Amino acid sequence: MAQNQTNTLSNVKQRENSILKNVYLWMTVGLALTAVVAYGVASSQMLLSFFLRNGVTFLFVVLAQFVVVFYLSSRLNTMSANKAIVSFGIYSVLTGITLSVIFFAYSGVVISRAFFTTAALFGGMSFYGMTTKRDLDGIGHYLIMALWGIIAASVINIFLKSEGFYFLISIIGVILFTLLTAWDTQKIKNLNASYGQSIDEETYIKLSIIGALMLYLDFINIFLYLLRIFGKNRE
Repeated sequence: MAQNQTNTLSNVKQRENSILKNVYLWMTVGLALTAVVAYGVASSQMLLSFFLRNGVTFLFVVLAQFVVVFYLSSRLNTMSANKAIVSFGIYSVLTGITLSVIFFAYSGVVISRAFFTTAALFGGMSFYGMTTKRDLDGIGHYLIMALWGIIAASVINIFLKSEGFYFLISIIGVILFTLLTAWDTQKIKNLNASYGQSIDEETYIKLSIIGALMLYLDFINIFLYLLRIFGKNRE
């Protein structure tokens, strides 16, 4: 290991800055991979037929997403850095497959508007989470409760089919995941600090990957809820 890298790993503040840079880099790579896959699937009749028009295959992809997230979250301490990277890549690809439907549900203008609005909201709140001296753990528990609440409300609305309720859920969803962005950013900093000076390069990489996954999920959810708000179904 290079001397500069050794010094970075043993210095908590330097390592924090380095990890955050890696987190944003990996998150960007994941989002780019998702976008490429989504567009690729939407552009191919063969892939569309295989993944989206086949109920069994689509269900498998959705379930695989949950499995990969659970695997990354629960096995982080025992898996290798390479497995963490591969798992994050697989999740990004699977998400791209499921998100390919947005190219048929929304116009390019709506998708662009939702993306740039998401980037602005995400960037602002992540910067806040990175720089604030306030401990955000106090609101973290409420945010998790709200997350379960919005999931339950979404399931209920499948049966109610209320457009007004659907719109309200979307607004709350944007607010919730925007706040989660700040909380998750600070949580990455706290995770780094919890290791003190005892961290190796393998753990450093895995922390970067799990941090990237956390912020990736926040970004994707903000984007999807904004699509619902901005979107107009194609005729």
